[in-house]
Amino acid sequence: MTDTTTVLTGLHFAEAPTLGPDGHLYLSDFYAHEVLRVDVTDWSTTVVATVEEQPSGLGWLADGSLLVVSMNDRRLRRLDPDGTLHDHADLSGVARGSANDMYVDQQGRAWVGDFGFDFYGLLRDEPDADPLFGPDADPPTASIALVTSDGTVTRAAEGLQFPNGMVELSDGRLVVAETVGKCLTAFDVDGHRLINRRQYADLRTAGPGGAAVLPDGICVDAEDGIWVSDPAGSGAVRIAGGEVRERVSTSQPCFAVGLVGDQLVCCTAESSNPNVAGTRRTGRLEVCTVTVPGP
Repeated sequence: MTDTTTVLTGLHFAEAPTLGPDGHLYLSDFYAHEVLRVDVTDWSTTVVATVEEQPSGLGWLADGSLLVVSMNDRRLRRLDPDGTLHDHADLSGVARGSANDMYVDQQGRAWVGDFGFDFYGLLRDEPDADPLFGPDADPPTASIALVTSDGTVTRAAEGLQFPNGMVELSDGRLVVAETVGKCLTAFDVDGHRLINRRQYADLRTAGPGGAAVLPDGICVDAEDGIWVSDPAGSGAVRIAGGEVRERVSTSQPCFAVGLVGDQLVCCTAESSNPNVAGTRRTGRLEVCTVTVPGP
């Protein structure tokens, strides 16, 4: 078990740590409504965009534009290299509830998951509820939307149990973290569709002491090992060949991971609940050195 070092504090709730083409790390701070650029030489931050409806997944187009999921109005925004923010696509025809994490491939296709229901509305009505894992929780399934580089939106897959982080393996498979499903799920990519769905890794007993890993954000390394954030276990695990190969321990729940060279970047926070994380700046970036670097 490897421990992390905290390099940045004062965040609300960081998500989607993504290495940009300029060599900087980018991330969304949900409840600050900000997209941040992080200089990994000294971990200083710059706000590059404000997204009032809450930013989440990030990814780049070939022209250097940054795509940003705008969660609560279910839109995809595009930040041009000159700093101008535009609407890129309307996801409301596919997404139910808030839009969420995203992967943008080399063809400029954006794969975007959603919550499947009004998660934040339920928390407004019942601040102490657990709509995903509480004793009475029965969340509906959700979809993955495909957004082409011209902004066209189609439904690529459905019936997922809270789709979250996504990565592409070297053979072209797309792997999705199903948080409520406690698993990683693989698809083949067939143009605008995700097909041949199958389980990539069962995470029901992959956490410390045989507990379940509830996968949130994920990232992939140069050997197709998938790092999976484990908020319930306050850490992250590396999955290769369907099995846990390494573990990292964080100071508090870990909700997203990214790789910058041989540094695993963990986004941690006291809680993901907006009634907690939205009012307190307990979010951190924590890092550790891993044996296999990023791709």
